[in-house]
Formats: sequence, C-alpha cells, structure tokens
Amino acid sequence: MKKIIYITALGLLFGLSSCVDTFLDLDPLDTRTDAVYFKKASDFKEYATSFYGQLIGWKSSYGSIYEHMDGATDLSTYSAYSGDIMHGTIQVPTEDDRWDNCYANIRFVNILMEKAKSYPGNLDDIEQYLAEAHFFRAYNYFYLLKFFGGVPVVSTVLDVDSPELTGPRNSRYEVVDFILSDLTEAIEGLPKEQNIAAEEKGRIGYYGAEAFKARVLLFEATWRKYNGTSTDYEGSAGPDKEQINEFLDEAIALCNDVITNGKFSLWNYNSNSSMQKMSSRYLFCLEDEDSNPAGLTKTSNNEFIIYSIYDKTLKPGGINLNQTIPKMDVSRKFIDMFVCTDGLPIDKSTKFQGYAAPGDEFLNRDYRLKSYVYTPDATTELTNGTSGYHSAKFQAVNRVNLEESADYPVLRLAEVYLNYAEAVYERNGAITDAELSKSINILRNRAGVKNLDNAFVTANGLDMLEEIRRERTVELYMEGHRFDDLRRWGIAEQELNQSRCGMIVGGAEYPTAFVGADGNTTDKYKRNAYVWGEEKVDTPEGVLSSVVIDSKSNYNFTKTNYLWPIPQQQINMNPNLKQNPGYSKQ
Repeated sequence: MKKIIYITALGLLFGLSSCVDTFLDLDPLDTRTDAVYFKKASDFKEYATSFYGQLIGWKSSYGSIYEHMDGATDLSTYSAYSGDIMHGTIQVPTEDDRWDNCYANIRFVNILMEKAKSYPGNLDDIEQYLAEAHFFRAYNYFYLLKFFGGVPVVSTVLDVDSPELTGPRNSRYEVVDFILSDLTEAIEGLPKEQNIAAEEKGRIGYYGAEAFKARVLLFEATWRKYNGTSTDYEGSAGPDKEQINEFLDEAIALCNDVITNGKFSLWNYNSNSSMQKMSSRYLFCLEDEDSNPAGLTKTSNNEFIIYSIYDKTLKPGGINLNQTIPKMDVSRKFIDMFVCTDGLPIDKSTKFQGYAAPGDEFLNRDYRLKSYVYTPDATTELTNGTSGYHSAKFQAVNRVNLEESADYPVLRLAEVYLNYAEAVYERNGAITDAELSKSINILRNRAGVKNLDNAFVTANGLDMLEEIRRERTVELYMEGHRFDDLRRWGIAEQELNQSRCGMIVGGAEYPTAFVGADGNTTDKYKRNAYVWGEEKVDTPEGVLSSVVIDSKSNYNFTKTNYLWPIPQQQINMNPNLKQNPGYSKQ
C-alpha cells in the first residue's frame, strides 16, 4: 500500500462537459491545485466524474477485459488469458495490478470525501457527488473482496506515516459491512435515474446503487451459505450465520424495487423480422443505426443500468473485439445448457435434432444460443484443436478493428431478474409462479422458450434451483459472472476440474459430417490436431465421442484457488498482512 499513496489525484482528473463529452473527454486538468479546487460544487462534480473510468469496460484498471469473459471457466477456453486460474496453478505474484489499482482508486475517492468536510458551500449541493464517491469506494472494495477476501479497509487519505500502512487485514465480514454501509450512503444521496438530465445520462443513479447492493448481498449470502469460513485467512472471524437470511431478504427487497419502480426494460426487438430473433446478439454490439438490422441506436437501450460509455469517434473500445471474440472456444458443456423451445433440457426434449450435420443441434433451441455462439454449418471444420464453437457475443457489426465501441454493461436489468429469482429461492427454498413471472420468465420470453413454473418443473422431473442457475449461466455468458458464481455456490472444484470438450464427432455407431459409418474421419476433421484426443460424453443420442480441447488431467482447482494470493510485495512491506490459506511464502 505504501507504493500507491504518493499518486497525485489532480493529475488524473478529466475535464467533462456535456452528454457524451461528459464521460469521454480525456484532457487532464493538470493545472489545477488544491488551492483553487474543491471550492465550488462544480469542482466536486468534475472530480466525481473522473471516477467513472474506474468502471470495468473495454479498457479498465482491472486487467484485460478478456480475463472477465469466462475464458477461464467451464463455459469456454481461451488459454491466452487466465489459464492459471482454470487449471488451479495460481502462484503468489510479486505484484498484482488489481490490488494496486483498486487502492489507487480508493485513494482518489477518499480525497473527495476529505475535501467535502471543509466545503464552504451548502452540503446539499454536493450530496450527489459524495454519494457517487461512496458507490465507487464500495465498487472497488467489492472487487478486492471477490479476489482476495478480507483486505485492509482504508477510509481516509493516508500519509507516509499512517498506522494503516502496517495494520492487519480486515476480515471479509468487516469488508462486507463497510461495502454495504457505503452503498447505503450512495442510495440515500443519488437521484433516481428518471430524474437525471439527458446530458447526464450514464451517471450512477439510485436504482443502480440498489441493484449493485443486491448483487453484493446475494454474493456474500451464498458465499457464507456454501463456503462458510473455509476460504478465510487464519484468524479471520466470521459472523453469525443469521446474516445470510438478512442479506437475502434485503437483496430481494432491493431487486423488487428496481424491477417495480426503476422503469428499466429488456431490449427486446424480436418481433421485428429483420432481427431474426437475435436481440440478445445485437444488444451487446449496439452503437449507431448500422450496428443492427433494425437500425436502432443506443438511445433505444433501457436495459443497461450501470455501464461504461464508448463512442467510435471520441472513445473507441480499441481492443480488437472483432479479432479476439471468435477465438474464444465455447465448450460442449455450455452448448448443452441451452434448453429447447419447449423449455426442456436437450436430454428431455423431443425437439432436439441431434448432431448428424453441423448446426442440427442449434435447431429448436433458446434464441440466445445462436445469438451468443456462431452456428456451425457445412463449412465447419474441426482443426487446430478448436472446439468447433466460437463466441459471437460482443463482436461488433460494421466496425473495423479497434473501432468497436458499444457501451459495456456493468450491470443490467437481466441480472436483476436473475438475482431476484435466486435470492428468493435461496431464502425460501421455493419460488412462486408469480415471482418467476416477474423475473426470469421475462428473459425466457425474449429467448423464445416456454415459461418456467412449478408444475412444469415437477412434471418433467427438473430441479428448480438448477434451472434458475442454468438461466443465469446462459443469460450472463461472457459478462464476468461464471467464475464468481461457481465459487460462491461452492462447486468450483466440481465444475472446473473437467475436460473442456468440443463438438460431437460421432463414429460408426452414430455417423456425422466428421466421422462416417466406417469409423474413418472425413476431411472436415483433422484428428491429429487434437493433442488430448476424444472423450466419451453423455448426449441425448447416447454416449458419443467429443473432441477434447483441454484434458481434465491438466486441472487441479482446489478450495485454495477460491481466492487469489496477496501479492508478495505487499507482505514484504507490511508483514502484518497474513497470506491467504494454501499459498506458500516466497
């Protein structure tokens, strides 16, 4: 932490003016000093606006966005990013930018809070900007919590001799309390989104802070329910388990308020024939009229609640989404998660069409399958060790490389629906049909599949919690939730220590375009390109051979890997920081 306290806050301020310019003008105000700054409400507004660069986006202070796109989970593989995470080979690093940058962000926020104490004007004039500061401090601490567990809580601007620099870690429970307190302050001071002026759209609002607090509450309630204190560092005391129900109750209430009063809506234009039922594709590359077949612009999007703003001219994404996204190989497991249009999993549905020809298995399925994954066809080849399935979500339309500039969804209404349904079920052990109708069935409607209700679940031998989790996994693919979800549900070891398989190649017992009835491969399948060969997997057509992209023999994910190690440099500077369990000292 000593490393970061010398950074000058004003050197990183960004001048902001109106609407798009408010969040995209990147000229630093490096001529300002404390002597002339923080004297007017507009100074606080300008400073608080600089916080928006802390939101995760195409470029952020939290590492490559590709590390947040499920490439290190059971849903897809992309070894260029986070291979150590999914394989369970995380080592203690000397430094970690996530730690350093989060604490730098927190320092900038704390500066505004300190300056507010001596503000000469009416505090009501800067209430919104103080509330934004509370939100962003909570945002950074939640990021730290998810990666490291309990971390030092710093609520003031530190100096070189501040005792906090050599203090111990706070427990995860103290960190959670601090996050929730900050979010309560944020909610109380933020305007409701419908009252934010058009030129200020994109600033955090009341319902955004509510939705984010609900995310934190659900995360922590389920982490404690399924993991207890098994991940905590030595000496970190845990609270009474009754907090689990308290957290779930509040998460339900907050989600309900956002759903009922937030005036957000799903971006669903599937009734427009030109969209070909692919609203879930074009939502994530929405820019100008030429970014989708319906000619819609970002102004049509009322689903994103918290988002990072981009613009082709003023602030392009600049990370080659179009080149990189298709290289992310989708797993056989994820493809199988999409239900058929009758709402049933593929092993229970008569609508499933099998694997004989590439693309058959995409027929009669949830619209999100074709929206998020490129549909295999007669030109599909299995070569170079790829799964045969390639990601499409977030890939831009009619944009050249480095100009892809859709807004990035930090938190959207779909997640609120999912958080609500899951929190209700985790709290009550059941969910009513009415509660399903106001949440995930709205998502299933956009996806073109039959509604989920209790009679349907019972009649078809389904498990309601499993179906709620399925819905979450499918809807939020590539948005950075899967790894967190597997850990908080306490099933990461079970799900991550499996082979990453690709397309079904078939065989003499089940001929396909890749292996014929004689058992020989066709020119579509380059068997020698697959180092790990094939693996027998259960399918609706029986036990069949699937190509293997990465073998389960390469995986050793354990409870240790639920948290990252504290960077060694931090421990060297402050020996009072205890390392997370399972990581050896360097």
